[in-house]
Amino acid sequence: MIDKRVATALEAVAGIHDGATVLVGGFGESGVPTVLLEALVQQGATDLTIVANNAGTAERGIAALLRAGRVRRMISSYPRSRGSVWFEKRYTEGSIELEVVPQGTLTERIRAAGAGIPAFFTPTAVGTEMAEGKEVREFGGRPYLLEYALPGDVALIRARRADRWGNLTYHSVARNYAPTMAAAATLTIAETEEPVSELGGLGPEEIITPGIYVDRVVHTGAALAWDGEGPR
Repeated sequence: MIDKRVATALEAVAGIHDGATVLVGGFGESGVPTVLLEALVQQGATDLTIVANNAGTAERGIAALLRAGRVRRMISSYPRSRGSVWFEKRYTEGSIELEVVPQGTLTERIRAAGAGIPAFFTPTAVGTEMAEGKEVREFGGRPYLLEYALPGDVALIRARRADRWGNLTYHSVARNYAPTMAAAATLTIAETEEPVSELGGLGPEEIITPGIYVDRVVHTGAALAWDGEGPR
């Protein structure tokens, strides 16, 4: 019987290794897998490359990993946003690397990885500093920049609902990045707002991410849950 449910967030992030590339879902503060990220802090993996639209806010989520010194490199479209104090601190002191990627290019690099496309050409960033050292070719008289797919060792995403096979559905903009990241990672872990249902709990037309892309599912609720020592 296929059952991808795990009991705790710590169990869900078990085995994430040092040096892993971690794709983190979310758009601004919506759809961020905060509980899984807090569990990853407790789990202890370090030297991580984090791929995300933003670089965390305040003390939670990606910011908690930055605060704990677990991140070696950020690949992001908007690393500086309201409350991104820990990113700014780590970057200013020179303890992390940063690769800024235009938002559409970041999305397409992740999608390409999930689709098995190794690289693609885009007009975005041609003639800018971000084009330095990259191949440029002309198509139809217009220059295009070569960008490579961006796969992950792990994807951490947040869904509204899931069933025990790992089929997922999302709420509103929390859907941004999550479906493509799920397809682009070797290991995909989803936290859910609602309890994980048995088969048949999700209608076929509701499912956005098929369970074939998901390896572990943990119900974390609508807010952080703590056991006195860390997230659960």
